[in-house]
Amino acid sequence: MDEFASIGHWTAERQSAQWQKERGVVLGIGDDAAVVQLPDVPQQQWQWVLAVDTMVETIHFNDKTMSASDIGFKALAANVSDVAAMGGLPMHALVSVSVPPNWGPDRMRSLYDGLYECADRYGVAIIGGDTTSSPQHLVVAVTVVGRVETGRALQRSGAKPGDVVFVTGPIGQSAAGLHGLLDGQASVMPEPLVRAHRRPSPSVLAGRLLQQRGTCTSLNDVSDGAASEAWEIAEASGVCLVLHDRQLPRSGALMSYAADSGQDALEWMMYGGEDYVLLGTIEAGDAEGAKAALEAEGIPMFIIGEVEEGGPDVQLVTGGAGSSMGSERRRQLQKRGYNHFG
Repeated sequence: MDEFASIGHWTAERQSAQWQKERGVVLGIGDDAAVVQLPDVPQQQWQWVLAVDTMVETIHFNDKTMSASDIGFKALAANVSDVAAMGGLPMHALVSVSVPPNWGPDRMRSLYDGLYECADRYGVAIIGGDTTSSPQHLVVAVTVVGRVETGRALQRSGAKPGDVVFVTGPIGQSAAGLHGLLDGQASVMPEPLVRAHRRPSPSVLAGRLLQQRGTCTSLNDVSDGAASEAWEIAEASGVCLVLHDRQLPRSGALMSYAADSGQDALEWMMYGGEDYVLLGTIEAGDAEGAKAALEAEGIPMFIIGEVEEGGPDVQLVTGGAGSSMGSERRRQLQKRGYNHFG
């Protein structure tokens, strides 16, 4: 049973949709974040966006891959990215840590240095949490509360045939960085790959700009891999996402390192995860306008495919015009990415 099947097994049919609605739940389990509003308060301008992520030593990080400060920064950044994927603004955070004996006061202070650095960058107030001991490994759990205009949260379920698929930055860099760090190559690796893994940059401004245009039909952040995020949109929307290999953004640092290390860059791009750029769909008529608006703010936007009827499915097109591979070929992208139970 994989991660998402496990969540469904644990939570399905526990509470009815009507019961949750009476308690202000607008969007519950199944998207990047939950959306709620205070019940019995009509005409609210904003709804709350809530997300939580947990990082566990030896699963998400170790001494070879990240410093204590990096861990704190990334623990909050992952949650900020979930709020960004809803088109929201992050506001407040609760931080819980389970601390083993080998994580002394100075080391934990460094972790909080990174956490507050991220909080200051994105305007997040750290307002509380919990602290416990742990017998062996550090656990950091962060909950972020954000806000989004009432009724305007971007979800995974709105993609329509005729939309185009986009991504707001290069993908695969974090996975490449992790590969090199695990091999002890940090000192010789391209710096953008190391930075992508240790200090990701959530796409809050991109999410807000897309939300405000009113033409973005679905959105996800690339946390578990581009293929996984595309499948989540395809399944939630009941459509087929068609991605074009030649349109995928490949950074020079990624391609250089992949060639030098004998690795498949496309594997990192599709299945690596932790890039925290946004992948989504937008009405075709506004794709170029949105691209220009984001690029005016220094944010790249790459059109990488289109939405078709059918599915749910995710297809990758290879070859075609300008390719050494000849005529176009389609294949289904495997439904995988980082999975804790897979």
